[in-house]
Amino acid sequence: MQISRIVRENDPAIKGREVRLIDADNQQAGILPLDKAFAKAADSAMDLVLVSDQTDPPVCRIMNFGKFLYERKRRARDQRKKQTTQKNKEIKFHANIDPHDYQIKVERILQFLGKGFRVKVSLFFRGREMARREKGLELMDRVANAIKATGTAESRPRMIGRSLTMMITPGTHK
Repeated sequence: MQISRIVRENDPAIKGREVRLIDADNQQAGILPLDKAFAKAADSAMDLVLVSDQTDPPVCRIMNFGKFLYERKRRARDQRKKQTTQKNKEIKFHANIDPHDYQIKVERILQFLGKGFRVKVSLFFRGREMARREKGLELMDRVANAIKATGTAESRPRMIGRSLTMMITPGTHK
């Protein structure tokens, strides 16, 4: 529902002298003169709110405008709270990695996958290591095989500049 604003006395937005009124119970009250619509709103201790000024006659509604704004903010806050964002983590390797360092990094990848994160595995080549790219591909294959139980490699490792990258998603291997 699109609510524009509260109507005040002598409001220039109300072109006619009559409005189509919707009462506090969401029932059509019919087409009433503007002063009677103000009186009905005052009797119920609520606000007269302009819903649509493009129609003929304009549509107004009797409601508690402050409560309406509060509920609209609360609904928006609840929707933001319920939405989830995809979180990515990155683990960096080098082609000449010590076996113990390799094991620590693989365990860290498994922890991230266990928490539901996607993991980007990057392998950087330094200096003359570019001549031995197959060593990097073997290392990436070892990582993919080590995490098979808890995650899946989205695709084969890709060479981008001096680095080799691969994305791993949580979930079982198919």
